[in-house]
Amino acid sequence: MATATTTPSLPTTAAARPLPAGAARSPRKKRSANVVFAVLGVIVFVCSAFPVYWMVSSSFLPTNKVRAATPTFFPGPDDFTLRNYETAIFGQNRAPFLPALETSLKVTFISLLVALVIAFLASVALGRFRFRGRRAFIVSILIVQMIPGEAMLLTYFRMIDSWQMLNTIIGLTILYIASVLPFTVWTLRGFVAAVPMELEEAAMIDGCSRTGAFWRVTFPLLAPGLVSTGVFAFIQAWNEFVLALVIMSRPESMTLPVWLRTFQQATKATDWGALMAGSTLVAIPVVIFFLIVQGRMTGGLVAGAVKG
Repeated sequence: MATATTTPSLPTTAAARPLPAGAARSPRKKRSANVVFAVLGVIVFVCSAFPVYWMVSSSFLPTNKVRAATPTFFPGPDDFTLRNYETAIFGQNRAPFLPALETSLKVTFISLLVALVIAFLASVALGRFRFRGRRAFIVSILIVQMIPGEAMLLTYFRMIDSWQMLNTIIGLTILYIASVLPFTVWTLRGFVAAVPMELEEAAMIDGCSRTGAFWRVTFPLLAPGLVSTGVFAFIQAWNEFVLALVIMSRPESMTLPVWLRTFQQATKATDWGALMAGSTLVAIPVVIFFLIVQGRMTGGLVAGAVKG
Protein backbone atom coordinates (compact mmCIF):
# COMPACT_ATOMS: atom_id res chain seq x y z
CA MET A 1 0.00 0.00 0.00
CA ALA A 2 1.53 3.22 -1.14
CA THR A 3 1.99 5.97 1.42
CA ALA A 4 1.92 9.65 0.57
CA THR A 5 5.20 11.42 1.08
CA THR A 6 5.33 15.03 2.20
CA THR A 7 8.07 17.39 1.16
CA PRO A 8 9.58 19.18 4.15
CA SER A 9 9.09 22.92 3.95
CA LEU A 10 12.23 25.01 3.76
CA PRO A 11 12.66 27.70 6.38
CA THR A 12 11.92 31.18 5.16
CA THR A 13 15.05 33.29 5.20
CA ALA A 14 15.22 36.97 5.97
CA ALA A 15 16.01 37.74 2.34
CA ALA A 16 12.88 35.97 1.16
CA ARG A 17 10.59 37.81 3.51
CA PRO A 18 8.81 40.82 2.05
CA LEU A 19 10.09 44.18 3.29
CA PRO A 20 7.69 46.44 5.15
CA ALA A 21 6.14 49.17 3.09
CA GLY A 22 7.72 51.89 5.24
CA ALA A 23 11.21 50.43 4.83
CA ALA A 24 10.92 50.52 1.04
CA ARG A 25 9.88 54.15 1.09
CA SER A 26 12.45 55.35 3.66
CA PRO A 27 15.37 55.80 1.19
CA ARG A 28 13.09 57.77 -1.10
CA LYS A 29 12.00 59.96 1.81
CA LYS A 30 15.60 60.56 2.80
CA ARG A 31 16.52 61.58 -0.74
CA SER A 32 13.57 63.95 -0.88
CA ALA A 33 14.51 65.48 2.46
CA ASN A 34 18.10 65.90 1.31
CA VAL A 35 16.95 67.67 -1.84
CA VAL A 36 14.72 70.01 0.17
CA PHE A 37 17.50 70.86 2.61
CA ALA A 38 19.95 71.38 -0.26
CA VAL A 39 17.56 73.80 -1.96
CA LEU A 40 17.02 75.67 1.32
CA GLY A 41 20.78 75.84 1.83
CA VAL A 42 21.29 77.29 -1.63
CA ILE A 43 18.56 79.88 -1.02
CA VAL A 44 20.12 80.95 2.29
CA PHE A 45 23.57 81.16 0.70
CA VAL A 46 22.31 83.27 -2.21
CA CYS A 47 20.45 85.63 0.13
CA SER A 48 23.58 86.00 2.28
CA ALA A 49 26.10 86.37 -0.53
CA PHE A 50 24.11 88.61 -2.89
CA PRO A 51 24.58 91.86 -0.86
CA VAL A 52 28.34 91.22 -0.81
CA TYR A 53 28.35 90.55 -4.56
CA TRP A 54 26.28 93.68 -5.19
CA MET A 55 28.67 95.79 -3.11
CA VAL A 56 31.78 94.50 -4.89
CA SER A 57 30.29 94.67 -8.40
CA SER A 58 28.95 98.21 -7.83
CA SER A 59 32.39 99.36 -6.71
CA PHE A 60 33.71 98.69 -10.23
CA LEU A 61 30.85 100.44 -12.06
CA PRO A 62 30.82 104.09 -13.17
CA THR A 63 28.52 106.45 -11.30
CA ASN A 64 25.91 106.62 -14.07
CA LYS A 65 25.57 102.82 -14.02
CA VAL A 66 25.31 102.66 -10.23
CA ARG A 67 22.55 105.27 -10.11
CA ALA A 68 20.72 104.03 -13.21
CA ALA A 69 17.10 102.93 -12.90
CA THR A 70 17.94 99.58 -14.52
CA PRO A 71 20.32 97.64 -12.27
CA THR A 72 23.44 96.05 -13.72
CA PHE A 73 23.69 92.56 -12.29
CA PHE A 74 26.54 91.37 -14.50
CA PRO A 75 28.94 94.20 -15.41
CA GLY A 76 30.54 93.95 -18.81
CA PRO A 77 34.17 94.72 -19.67
CA ASP A 78 33.19 98.20 -20.89
CA ASP A 79 31.69 99.05 -17.49
CA PHE A 80 34.80 98.19 -15.45
CA THR A 81 36.51 101.13 -13.74
CA LEU A 82 38.84 101.74 -10.77
CA ARG A 83 37.88 105.38 -10.42
CA ASN A 84 35.68 104.65 -7.40
CA TYR A 85 38.64 103.21 -5.48
CA GLU A 86 40.78 106.18 -6.46
CA THR A 87 38.09 108.53 -5.18
CA ALA A 88 37.65 106.58 -1.95
CA ILE A 89 41.37 106.44 -1.12
CA PHE A 90 42.66 109.76 -2.43
CA GLY A 91 39.52 111.93 -2.40
CA GLN A 92 40.01 115.40 -0.88
CA ASN A 93 36.38 116.02 0.09
CA ARG A 94 36.35 113.71 3.13
CA ALA A 95 38.56 112.36 5.88
CA PRO A 96 41.73 110.61 4.63
CA PHE A 97 41.64 106.85 4.21
CA LEU A 98 45.16 105.81 5.21
CA PRO A 99 45.10 107.37 8.72
CA ALA A 100 41.71 105.75 9.33
CA LEU A 101 43.10 102.39 8.20
CA GLU A 102 46.11 102.76 10.50
CA THR A 103 43.91 103.66 13.47
CA SER A 104 41.57 100.73 12.89
CA LEU A 105 44.44 98.25 12.57
CA LYS A 106 46.16 99.46 15.74
CA VAL A 107 43.01 99.56 17.86
CA THR A 108 41.75 96.21 16.60
CA PHE A 109 44.95 94.23 17.05
CA ILE A 110 45.77 95.70 20.46
CA SER A 111 42.22 94.99 21.64
CA LEU A 112 42.40 91.48 20.22
CA LEU A 113 45.68 90.53 21.89
CA VAL A 114 44.89 92.03 25.30
CA ALA A 115 41.35 90.63 25.36
CA LEU A 116 42.50 87.12 24.45
CA VAL A 117 45.19 87.08 27.15
CA ILE A 118 42.85 88.30 29.88
CA ALA A 119 39.96 86.11 28.74
CA PHE A 120 42.21 83.04 28.55
CA LEU A 121 43.48 83.47 32.11
CA ALA A 122 39.98 84.16 33.42
CA SER A 123 38.46 81.18 31.62
CA VAL A 124 41.13 78.83 32.97
CA ALA A 125 40.46 80.08 36.49
CA LEU A 126 36.71 79.61 36.07
CA GLY A 127 36.95 76.23 34.36
CA ARG A 128 39.68 74.55 36.40
CA PHE A 129 39.44 75.96 39.94
CA ARG A 130 36.72 76.26 42.56
CA PHE A 131 36.89 79.44 44.66
CA ARG A 132 34.57 81.66 46.65
CA GLY A 133 32.58 84.03 44.46
CA ARG A 134 33.03 81.96 41.31
CA ARG A 135 29.32 81.58 40.64
CA ALA A 136 28.66 85.26 41.34
CA PHE A 137 31.42 86.20 38.89
CA ILE A 138 29.89 84.02 36.17
CA VAL A 139 26.45 85.55 36.75
CA SER A 140 27.95 89.05 36.62
CA ILE A 141 29.44 88.25 33.19
CA LEU A 142 25.97 87.36 31.90
CA ILE A 143 24.47 90.52 33.40
CA VAL A 144 27.13 92.72 31.80
CA GLN A 145 26.38 91.21 28.39
CA MET A 146 22.71 92.15 28.77
CA ILE A 147 23.48 95.87 29.14
CA PRO A 148 23.54 97.61 25.73
CA GLY A 149 26.68 99.59 25.07
CA GLU A 150 24.70 102.64 23.96
CA ALA A 151 23.31 102.96 27.50
CA MET A 152 26.84 103.58 28.79
CA LEU A 153 27.93 106.13 26.19
CA LEU A 154 27.79 109.13 28.51
CA THR A 155 29.66 107.25 31.23
CA TYR A 156 32.28 106.10 28.75
CA PHE A 157 32.75 109.61 27.37
CA ARG A 158 33.11 111.26 30.78
CA MET A 159 35.51 108.56 31.96
CA ILE A 160 37.77 108.79 28.90
CA ASP A 161 37.57 112.59 28.97
CA SER A 162 38.62 112.68 32.63
CA TRP A 163 41.61 110.52 31.74
CA GLN A 164 42.43 112.91 28.86
CA MET A 165 42.29 110.05 26.34
CA LEU A 166 39.79 111.43 23.83
CA ASN A 167 40.94 110.95 20.23
CA THR A 168 43.65 108.52 21.35
CA ILE A 169 44.16 104.91 20.38
CA ILE A 170 44.65 103.84 24.01
CA GLY A 171 41.35 105.37 25.12
CA LEU A 172 39.32 103.66 22.41
CA THR A 173 41.20 100.38 22.94
CA ILE A 174 40.27 100.35 26.65
CA LEU A 175 36.58 100.61 25.74
CA TYR A 176 36.85 97.92 23.07
CA ILE A 177 38.54 95.52 25.48
CA ALA A 178 35.85 96.13 28.09
CA SER A 179 33.08 95.49 25.55
CA VAL A 180 34.65 92.31 24.14
CA LEU A 181 35.78 90.64 27.37
CA PRO A 182 32.43 89.32 28.73
CA PHE A 183 31.65 87.26 25.65
CA THR A 184 35.21 86.02 25.17
CA VAL A 185 35.49 84.92 28.81
CA TRP A 186 32.17 83.11 28.65
CA THR A 187 33.00 81.38 25.37
CA LEU A 188 36.51 80.31 26.39
CA ARG A 189 35.20 79.01 29.71
CA GLY A 190 33.05 76.54 27.76
CA PHE A 191 36.07 75.31 25.79
CA VAL A 192 38.15 74.90 28.95
CA ALA A 193 35.38 73.02 30.74
CA ALA A 194 34.97 70.68 27.74
CA VAL A 195 38.57 69.44 27.94
CA PRO A 196 38.67 66.42 30.32
CA MET A 197 40.92 66.68 33.34
CA GLU A 198 41.95 63.06 32.72
CA LEU A 199 44.18 64.18 29.84
CA GLU A 200 46.24 66.34 32.16
CA GLU A 201 46.31 63.62 34.81
CA ALA A 202 47.57 61.09 32.26
CA ALA A 203 50.33 63.49 31.21
CA MET A 204 51.28 64.05 34.85
CA ILE A 205 51.49 60.27 35.36
CA ASP A 206 53.90 60.14 32.39
CA GLY A 207 56.17 62.62 34.16
CA CYS A 208 54.89 66.07 33.21
CA SER A 209 54.40 68.74 35.80
CA ARG A 210 50.97 70.32 36.19
CA THR A 211 52.06 73.36 34.20
CA GLY A 212 53.74 71.24 31.56
CA ALA A 213 50.68 69.01 31.20
CA PHE A 214 48.48 72.06 30.72
CA TRP A 215 50.66 73.66 28.04
CA ARG A 216 51.47 70.43 26.21
CA VAL A 217 48.09 68.72 26.32
CA THR A 218 45.28 71.11 27.25
CA PHE A 219 46.42 74.29 25.56
CA PRO A 220 46.58 72.80 22.01
CA LEU A 221 43.00 71.57 22.48
CA LEU A 222 41.95 75.13 23.34
CA ALA A 223 43.35 76.52 20.08
CA PRO A 224 39.97 76.32 18.24
CA GLY A 225 38.34 78.22 21.10
CA LEU A 226 41.02 80.90 21.07
CA VAL A 227 40.68 81.29 17.31
CA SER A 228 36.88 81.42 17.44
CA THR A 229 36.79 84.04 20.16
CA GLY A 230 39.61 85.89 18.42
CA VAL A 231 37.58 86.08 15.21
CA PHE A 232 34.62 87.45 17.16
CA ALA A 233 36.76 90.01 18.99
CA PHE A 234 38.40 91.08 15.72
CA ILE A 235 35.09 91.54 13.90
CA GLN A 236 33.48 93.39 16.79
CA ALA A 237 36.41 95.77 17.24
CA TRP A 238 36.85 96.29 13.48
CA ASN A 239 33.19 97.05 12.76
CA GLU A 240 32.34 99.02 15.93
CA PHE A 241 30.86 102.40 15.08
CA VAL A 242 29.13 104.14 18.00
CA LEU A 243 32.02 104.24 20.48
CA ALA A 244 34.45 105.30 17.77
CA LEU A 245 32.07 108.05 16.66
CA VAL A 246 31.86 109.47 20.20
CA ILE A 247 35.48 109.04 21.31
CA MET A 248 37.35 109.69 18.03
CA SER A 249 35.83 112.95 16.77
CA ARG A 250 38.82 114.38 14.89
CA PRO A 251 39.12 113.55 11.16
CA GLU A 252 42.68 112.28 11.55
CA SER A 253 41.61 109.98 14.43
CA MET A 254 38.64 108.30 12.75
CA THR A 255 38.34 104.56 12.39
CA LEU A 256 37.20 103.04 9.11
CA PRO A 257 33.49 102.61 10.05
CA VAL A 258 33.34 106.29 11.02
CA TRP A 259 35.29 107.18 7.88
CA LEU A 260 32.58 105.54 5.76
CA ARG A 261 30.08 107.97 7.28
CA THR A 262 31.87 110.88 5.60
CA PHE A 263 30.64 109.72 2.18
CA GLN A 264 27.19 111.07 3.04
CA GLN A 265 27.11 114.86 3.06
CA ALA A 266 24.19 117.17 3.60
CA THR A 267 25.02 119.49 0.71
CA LYS A 268 26.04 116.90 -1.89
CA ALA A 269 24.59 113.75 -3.38
CA THR A 270 26.09 110.52 -2.12
CA ASP A 271 28.73 109.04 -4.38
CA TRP A 272 27.45 105.46 -4.21
CA GLY A 273 30.21 104.02 -6.35
CA ALA A 274 32.92 105.41 -4.07
CA LEU A 275 30.91 104.34 -1.04
CA MET A 276 30.74 100.76 -2.33
CA ALA A 277 34.48 100.87 -3.01
CA GLY A 278 35.13 102.11 0.53
CA SER A 279 32.92 99.39 1.97
CA THR A 280 34.84 96.77 0.00
CA LEU A 281 38.13 98.14 1.33
CA VAL A 282 36.81 97.94 4.88
CA ALA A 283 35.73 94.30 4.40
CA ILE A 284 39.01 93.07 2.90
CA PRO A 285 41.04 92.92 6.17
CA VAL A 286 38.33 90.85 7.86
CA VAL A 287 38.37 88.34 5.00
CA ILE A 288 42.18 88.16 5.06
CA PHE A 289 42.22 87.62 8.83
CA PHE A 290 39.64 84.85 8.60
CA LEU A 291 41.53 83.10 5.79
CA ILE A 292 44.68 83.16 7.91
CA VAL A 293 43.13 81.67 11.06
CA GLN A 294 40.39 79.43 9.69
CA GLY A 295 42.78 76.49 9.22
CA ARG A 296 43.65 76.55 12.91
CA MET A 297 39.99 76.38 13.94
CA THR A 298 39.93 72.69 12.99
CA GLY A 299 43.64 71.89 13.08
CA GLY A 300 43.82 72.15 16.86
CA LEU A 301 40.83 69.97 17.64
CA VAL A 302 42.87 66.82 18.21
CA ALA A 303 46.32 68.29 18.64
CA GLY A 304 47.84 67.32 21.98
CA ALA A 305 45.49 64.42 22.63
CA VAL A 306 47.86 61.88 21.09
CA LYS A 307 51.26 61.10 22.52
CA GLY A 308 54.10 61.10 20.10
